[in-house]
Amino acid sequence: MFAYPLSMQLRLDAADRLVELVEERRGPVFVEEAARRLFALRHAPVGMARSLLEEVVGEDSRLAWRGDAVGLADPPGTELALDRATFVVVDLETTGLRPGSARICEIGAVRVRELELEEEFDLLVDPGVPIGPAISALTGLRDADLRGSPHPAIAVRRFLEFAGDAVLVAHNARFDLAFLDRETERLTGARLAGPVVDTVGLARRLLAGRTPRAGLASLAQFFGTAVRPCHRALPDAQATAEILLCLIGLAQERGALTVADLVDLAAPRVRKIYAKRSLAFGAPTTPGVYLFRDAHDQVLYVGRARDLRVRLRSYFRSDRQRPAVESALGALERIEWRVCGSELEAALEELRLIRELRPPANARAARPDRYVYLRRRGDSVVCSAKPSPIGPLKSRARARLAARALRVDEVEQPQSALPRLRARLRDLSECRRFEDAARLRDRIAAVEDVVRTVQRLEHVRKTSCCVIVPSTEPGYARGLFVANGRVADVRTLAGRVEVEAGLAATRRPGPEEIDELLLIGTFLRRPPPELRVAPLDADEILRLAVALPRARRPARARAA
Repeated sequence: MFAYPLSMQLRLDAADRLVELVEERRGPVFVEEAARRLFALRHAPVGMARSLLEEVVGEDSRLAWRGDAVGLADPPGTELALDRATFVVVDLETTGLRPGSARICEIGAVRVRELELEEEFDLLVDPGVPIGPAISALTGLRDADLRGSPHPAIAVRRFLEFAGDAVLVAHNARFDLAFLDRETERLTGARLAGPVVDTVGLARRLLAGRTPRAGLASLAQFFGTAVRPCHRALPDAQATAEILLCLIGLAQERGALTVADLVDLAAPRVRKIYAKRSLAFGAPTTPGVYLFRDAHDQVLYVGRARDLRVRLRSYFRSDRQRPAVESALGALERIEWRVCGSELEAALEELRLIRELRPPANARAARPDRYVYLRRRGDSVVCSAKPSPIGPLKSRARARLAARALRVDEVEQPQSALPRLRARLRDLSECRRFEDAARLRDRIAAVEDVVRTVQRLEHVRKTSCCVIVPSTEPGYARGLFVANGRVADVRTLAGRVEVEAGLAATRRPGPEEIDELLLIGTFLRRPPPELRVAPLDADEILRLAVALPRARRPARARAA
């Protein structure tokens, strides 16, 4: 697998950070400050700063010099009228779906100039790896067909020469551009410049309610293209080019005049949400919790992060959000964050806030008032809200399935039912009673879930320790005292007095806090590097608290 030279990767990382800094400031950043921020310098004269940044700015199309400051470059070609623009429609065939491990094996492209189909580009590519039977079956290509063809770097260079400064177009552009960007970075150290039009997003916007699907084959049939897509690069590019011309006509009917108008129409929802990325500016790189609030200051969603800045910015760079979170992002007007000393404390704070605020986008989060238990009722096993040794169980549906599978004498030890149930499943399969076997299989899976949950609960209920993590107060540690089925106390360990107070809390009775215990159990199974675990012994707790690396001084919590 190709590995970037270290200098190139560092330059790309520096460019990404510089773009974020300019966006955060909402304007150009003086070269001295940019150099200090990127290279951790205390002082950087203008001449030295400019020389350090020259390569970063000069080789990244997103950035441009503004005198002695660095700003964002103006997107090229976006103000060009649609009937005067040149588009290059591209399609790739690849050995797989991931740009990091898969490679390009065919490139096809069609130039569209002033709304007329012109020159075509078609090139097989030797990926240097086997293409695999699945891709061969899909495309009809074989390894022997590709042997002796140009390697990806040469093929992409030829394609870039063909495309020139035209506006790139692709169907599901995110996929094709990911591969092209990767090869372009290898060649030049920079990503592709210029606007990109995705015909998927454009079709969804312009054909809403007229066709249920925006796949290439569906759109080709809808518009009646002369070329039908067949999972080969050039025919698919030809079909996409015909579809593009039809979509441009529909866009013009809606008042689109320029390439910028077309790009805006094609922008998927994630691009609309991306415009809100400034709400995350200023977030610290420390652990903490964050709250999404709407225009009425109502909390829509609560989350936690080990690195608040990275986590919050990820929401605006990806469209892979579950529907409830996507809706929260759509209504988002303000982000509030609260700094914690460790990820564990952030997780506990998140749990508390979700219980207290009940945010609508956290509907999938566990709620103790909905937990159920398995217990006997007469001659049957039932799922009940009344506490019993078999529980609490988070899924009522799974608990009901398990209850149907268990006998009364098995409810106290549900694992004892598994040999009987598995033998019954084999009998049903041998008798070809497949529907009955499928129902029993689901009930067995539910019983197995119950067994795992009960075993895990038994383990965490026996947990007795002090979990030591960094504090937000520099130079101190926080202690979470766990005993008797609950987090008995949480306090800053400034000295022996605080430790003795925490130990005293573990000896006082209190209600079971199973959610907190399960959460701490998760961290104990895979502890982060800053976490220490001590027995409930004052001397050992103090020793580990002093030895814990000092936490960085966090940025002040604020609402963006």
